[in-house]
Amino acid sequence: MKVIGITGGVGCGKSAILDGLSSRYRCFILKADDAAKELETKGHDCYDRLVELLGDDILDDEGNIINRNMSAKIFANPKLLQAVNDIVHPAVREYILARIEEQKIEGINDYFFLEAALLIECGYKAVVDEMWYIFADEEVRYQRLKDSRGYSDEKIKSIMSSQLTDNEYREASDFVVDNSNSLDEAMKMIEIRLSNGD
Repeated sequence: MKVIGITGGVGCGKSAILDGLSSRYRCFILKADDAAKELETKGHDCYDRLVELLGDDILDDEGNIINRNMSAKIFANPKLLQAVNDIVHPAVREYILARIEEQKIEGINDYFFLEAALLIECGYKAVVDEMWYIFADEEVRYQRLKDSRGYSDEKIKSIMSSQLTDNEYREASDFVVDNSNSLDEAMKMIEIRLSNGD
């Protein structure tokens, strides 16, 4: 089973690529954001530590973490943001490594696709066999984010400026998928890559 990291900037179409992969290949797909959300639910160590760090006012009436309340607290305070990352990132990494090991033992799937915007920054190059960068022209990304999420130009610009540059993504990746046009075109590039066994 080959472990492939899927990364790229906001609006590049990572989710569409993952949908395409799931319908065409025997694969297990894990999104790091989904892993983090699961680890922040009751019964997980992250939950207890986050509540202890941030206080009960991040919880709803049932005791579940309200993401927007947590975000409001941490993004206003860089020290809190770092403290939260120090709790969540190692736990997510441990979770991901455990899922990879489980899938290898099961031996059902040919590929394990791991998706996250921060794969490169968080050192996952050492975890995956290949790192794939999903690229899309900036204008295309802007339009997608406006159409699908209703983001303003200011919000899009702010998010993009906080992420790696195109050159940084390319330098850290083994393969670039151009997803500026149709999904079919992007999937054809992937099909050629995987059929070559590279």
